[in-house]
Amino acid sequence: MKFHICETELGWIGIVMSPAGLRATTLPRDSREAALGEVLAIGADVEAPQSELNGLADRLRRYARGEAVAFPDVLDLQGVSPFQQAVSEAARDIPSGQTCSYGELAARAGRPGAARAVGQVMARNPWPIIVPCHRVVASGGGLGGYGGGGLEMKRRLLRLERSPAAPPVPTAP
Repeated sequence: MKFHICETELGWIGIVMSPAGLRATTLPRDSREAALGEVLAIGADVEAPQSELNGLADRLRRYARGEAVAFPDVLDLQGVSPFQQAVSEAARDIPSGQTCSYGELAARAGRPGAARAVGQVMARNPWPIIVPCHRVVASGGGLGGYGGGGLEMKRRLLRLERSPAAPPVPTAP
């Protein structure tokens, strides 16, 4: 698999490509080395020139600047169950600047009542930003979780998209 590391205003993002499509992206990281470590752990071993990415690195940079950007990239679905695929496809349909609850996303994916399972799929999403798991929030309006990026990153992405559903994270008592 090939990889590319691109610097954006959000941080360094790793991109992993296979012959079947986009295998993974990383969340923005503080350093090139951190993003590189993640793509190498996924199994990428050859650096891809930006020309082989169908403009993805440029679109990620534009997204990080707050521009409206589409991510129609073909995903490599190796190892992805039909349920995970349905949830990922439904998440890709959430418009920028809007949010959807885990329960709503479960219904959109054809599995009403599977909110917890949807949460697990989103927590393990291999394509953050491309499959916008940050747009999926708790039914009560809270942010819910955000895996390896933390709630501050989720809030930052929602604010970048100008979503009104980016409440402050409650502080511990």
